[in-house]
Amino acid sequence: MPQAPEQPAPSRRSVLGAAGGTLAASLALGGLRPFTAAADVPRRGGQGARRVPESAATELRYPVPASESLIIQQGLPVGNGRMGALLTGDPAHDVLYLTDATLWTGGLNDTLQSDGQFPYGADDFGSFTLLAKASVDLPGHELSAVTGYRRTLDLSNGLSTVTYRLGQVTYRREVYASHPDEVVVVRLTQSGGGTYTGSLSLAGWHGETAAADGATRTASFTGAFPNGLTYAAAAGVTGRTGTVAVKGADVTFAGCSEVLVVIAGGTNYAPDPSTGYRNPGADPHAIAAGRLRAAAEAGGPALLSTHLADYRPLYERMTVELGTSTDAQRSMDTWSRLTALGAAGAPPDPELEAAYLQFGRYLMISGSRDSVPLNLQGLWIDRTDPDWMGDYHTDINVQMNYWLADRAGLSDCFGAFLDYCLAQVPSWTRTTAKRFNDPRNGFRNSSGKVAGWTTAISTNVHGGMGWWWHPAGNAWLCNSLWQHYEYTQDRTELKKIYPLLKGACEFWEARLITTTVTDPATGASRQVLIDDSDWSPEQGPTDAKGITYAQELVRDLFASYRTAAALLARDAGYAKTVAGLQARLYLPQVSPETGWLEEWMTPENLGETTHRHLSPLIGLFPGDRITPEDSPAALVTGARNLLTARGMSSFGWGCAWRAASWARLKDAEKAYQLVRTVMAPSTGTSNGTSQNLFDMYDLGSRATLQIDANFGAPTAMIEMLVYSRPGVIELLPALPGAWAAAGRITGVGARGGITVDLEWRAGKVTGAVLRSTVSTTTEVRAGDWHRTVRLRPGRAVTLRP
Repeated sequence: MPQAPEQPAPSRRSVLGAAGGTLAASLALGGLRPFTAAADVPRRGGQGARRVPESAATELRYPVPASESLIIQQGLPVGNGRMGALLTGDPAHDVLYLTDATLWTGGLNDTLQSDGQFPYGADDFGSFTLLAKASVDLPGHELSAVTGYRRTLDLSNGLSTVTYRLGQVTYRREVYASHPDEVVVVRLTQSGGGTYTGSLSLAGWHGETAAADGATRTASFTGAFPNGLTYAAAAGVTGRTGTVAVKGADVTFAGCSEVLVVIAGGTNYAPDPSTGYRNPGADPHAIAAGRLRAAAEAGGPALLSTHLADYRPLYERMTVELGTSTDAQRSMDTWSRLTALGAAGAPPDPELEAAYLQFGRYLMISGSRDSVPLNLQGLWIDRTDPDWMGDYHTDINVQMNYWLADRAGLSDCFGAFLDYCLAQVPSWTRTTAKRFNDPRNGFRNSSGKVAGWTTAISTNVHGGMGWWWHPAGNAWLCNSLWQHYEYTQDRTELKKIYPLLKGACEFWEARLITTTVTDPATGASRQVLIDDSDWSPEQGPTDAKGITYAQELVRDLFASYRTAAALLARDAGYAKTVAGLQARLYLPQVSPETGWLEEWMTPENLGETTHRHLSPLIGLFPGDRITPEDSPAALVTGARNLLTARGMSSFGWGCAWRAASWARLKDAEKAYQLVRTVMAPSTGTSNGTSQNLFDMYDLGSRATLQIDANFGAPTAMIEMLVYSRPGVIELLPALPGAWAAAGRITGVGARGGITVDLEWRAGKVTGAVLRSTVSTTTEVRAGDWHRTVRLRPGRAVTLRP
């Protein structure tokens, strides 16, 4: 994450004419589902809508409601990929903080400041922001008046529940965000002859005025930002028995045996740079009203059935058992359990640790479907001005958000990230051509040439960039897209991303410069290609050449482009050119002074030893160039020494990255220790895991959600159990003692279109089942055992090492 950087002093150089290399105007845009009128949603009745019973469900549970003032730490999240909500679960005054992933201020932001970098504020670059606040009030249901209060987040069924007793009546509240219906649902039921009397209110966060409509029994508002983004939110109530009416701007209900609250909202955003990322024909208010009507007509049971039939098949693609927790651990609520796990010398709590992994999958399903991708806070914020604008940081954070998807059986959820890149890159390409070689930009190409595209450290949803240029950001985005292809083997998606890969290669063809290096062992000199003036995120000199971070990323970019070109039988001549560039790339060495893999092209340490970023280790993770089995021992040792020097404490995302890196080095106990560090309870403003399992980032005066660790730590946990690279799958490469007794994981995604089910006992693999979507061959390893396996679509291969 960025700290406030010192601005690089621009040097004065002559600038030559820019080269070509923009993407074709016919580039297919992504599949983001704009906010449009409700279509008929398929209803399956009872078929496929079975609910996991409470006794078998994986739940987070709490004995008290969340405090609204601490809703980011305590509120439970629901989401459907576009709409998100945080809810308190207060029985008398339940509050929901609502978002739409596309509700952003700002714009294209394609002008530069005097230092050659981009503005970075809520008005120019823009910010993700809150859409609405909804409140459900039930007078007489105050916490002091009820008994048996229980609040849960049911990961197995994808919903939050609240239950309590008032007198002889048991009251139940279910809240979820339906992806098929594109609404947030609050359903109030009871048993014992009770009724509900109360009100629903809806308010905006940006000066909007809500109004109630007696004919439709809804409350709504509309709004518009100066950037041309229009938006709306609407909420409606239907009741069984009793009456529903309006009073002022609220919707009221009285004597209802059951109440259904439906909330809809959205914007006129569209993933189309040719229309300025707007849908000019969209009327968000009319669309929201239509979605409310459709959901209300379906009714509570059908809405829940539809939600379960959509959510559960995704969630159930992976099961995780890391061992058995004690009865004492199981008896505790989630926060007490997390606090106990965080105590010095505390034993493992394998069922809670497995639930933490599944919570990451829950957030992926809830936050990344058919909309823009997960940002720094995902869909869940507690203020109109989220930290770092809730943007997309391209120097680790947005990439970490998507490490989990393919590994965890949720490749569908990666689509939001892929579609985002497709929709944004035409704007990034134009801005690169116009602005990158600005003489004030200290990162400009000294060749005077510019081609293809790159991006900045921060990006928004409007094709805009913010903060500093990030030359190697294009390579990292492309490498993430390419690894997704390796997992899925989806040629249709490969064709979509191919122009991005080629455009990034064109950028680097124009950017790389030649220098001479001497082999310390032989004294021989040779010419190599290196990155121009750059910055190793986010530290050290801003004019260093040949930084390890860029060299590793560009190497992988060139390799993936060449493979893509061959697979698609395209651009053989240019692929040969890229092969020549790759052959001449300088690859980092181990410093004779520190014994570390060099971060800069010098033996010296030019930065902070324990820095939060692991930029020079990107070839270890998420890259595959450095592996203990296949790399020179000195290189592996240098990587291990640098990782050791970086330390075992950091922000949550920094610890997650460290955990995955130690897993790659097969140090199971260090990897596990770092997962436990991420899960350590956040108290006050400290780093760690909050009551609702969100990862909190210590800002000093307060803590804020930064969601990437919620995906990065589960990724590290999976990597400890299954590691795949092209042609190789390793089983239990870094199994810690805490999980060694017995365990099972199913549905792990592996590269090559492969899925792995795995069981172990006493630290050894007892069985594995591999399936593939394509015909392929891979080597499977488990310790010293290895076997080459041929896989065919639709056929499973069972192994017992």
